[in-house]
Amino acid sequence: MLWAAAGVAALGFLVGLEVAARRYGLPGPLTNQVREVIFPPKSGFLLYGSMALMMVVLTWRQRLIAAGVAIGIDVIVLLVRWAVGVRVTEGHPFGNGALWVILGYAVIAVTRRRGAERVLLLKGVGLGLLLVAGRKAGDTWLLITSKSRPSVLDQYVATADRALGDPSWLAGRIVRATGPVGAHVLDLVYGQLAVAAVVVTAYQLRNVATERRFPSHHLVRTFLVIGLLGPAIYMIFPVVGPVFAYGPGASGTGGLHWAVADLWPDTPPPIHAPHPMPYDEITPRNCMPSLHTAWATAIFVHSRKGPRLLRFAGGFWLVATLGATLGFGYHYGADLVAGVVFALTIEAALRSVERGWDRSGIQLVAYGTTVFAALLLSYRYLPVEMARYPWVFGPLLILAMTSVVRGYIRTTKLWEPEVAPVRRPEPQPELA
Repeated sequence: MLWAAAGVAALGFLVGLEVAARRYGLPGPLTNQVREVIFPPKSGFLLYGSMALMMVVLTWRQRLIAAGVAIGIDVIVLLVRWAVGVRVTEGHPFGNGALWVILGYAVIAVTRRRGAERVLLLKGVGLGLLLVAGRKAGDTWLLITSKSRPSVLDQYVATADRALGDPSWLAGRIVRATGPVGAHVLDLVYGQLAVAAVVVTAYQLRNVATERRFPSHHLVRTFLVIGLLGPAIYMIFPVVGPVFAYGPGASGTGGLHWAVADLWPDTPPPIHAPHPMPYDEITPRNCMPSLHTAWATAIFVHSRKGPRLLRFAGGFWLVATLGATLGFGYHYGADLVAGVVFALTIEAALRSVERGWDRSGIQLVAYGTTVFAALLLSYRYLPVEMARYPWVFGPLLILAMTSVVRGYIRTTKLWEPEVAPVRRPEPQPELA
């Protein structure tokens, strides 16, 4: 019943986004997903990652068959496009096969499985489709923010960011100095964040096929809730990012016509009284908080219980994501501070739901929510004071974030089950 209710709620949410997008003359998440059954998908890697999540409920033989069928379908689709002269100019030329396999197993679950096996397979299919639907819903949310929020608050965040030393301007110059190699590495990390999440989740769900049940909490839950709640903050606090507000626009969607001035990353903006500024109806207002930072933080947290290689990969992805968000000019330092607090508060709430709410969980979630709200209010109403007294407000921002991190670590350690020490057998007397 819980899974059925969650499925109905997710479908209702997607339908609502579809209707909202149609009001602005845009295709919604359902339309975009149906198109990818035939047309080139936006991210073939994401579809294959979603299929990998679905396959955690299958045996190794079934996984090999599913992967072979997906690759075979992609080869056939590629040959058909080549034969009719269709060129793939947007998206990836592969990934349709993975989506077909996921949908095929949904049909198999309904028509060929019974009882607990049907439920388990449907859960696997739902897990894979949720990751895809979450990506499509996020894309639609971004389009809605650009259409419904004509003014942005970048001047407020840029002024407040002086308290942190304008880290985006510094990171932008560092990335430019590393040349194309550093930029390509960071771009790969930034663009394939969902694939990293799939790797960590696949490790967490590695025993599902043998145990025939899912763990009560895993990374995908945190990933989806972050993506669901984050755009609501975008609507409250619309920000486009330094490369768009203070530069030519890295993707071509921004530009000097809408920017304050061409300052990023060479010249930090001057300190003055900020005010809302109009911006185009194309660029997403997707900065505050940094969801890439929040997702990378969630990946880091969930990789801590894995083997050494996975822990190293989680740490690398977090550091590289922070470098990319700042170095490409997509975010201010203030966004990253808010993103870390946002992620840990959501993770604490989900873990409290899993184990049952108690005083420590309520206090941690309430404290994280209070700190997050205080950050947004300070960025909006105290930016000039923060810029004039950086040696006061800079450490205060870091201290606020660190206090949430410390509170999360201390509280979750209390939640961990205590392992009883193994008692050594006492020496027994023997007959001489």
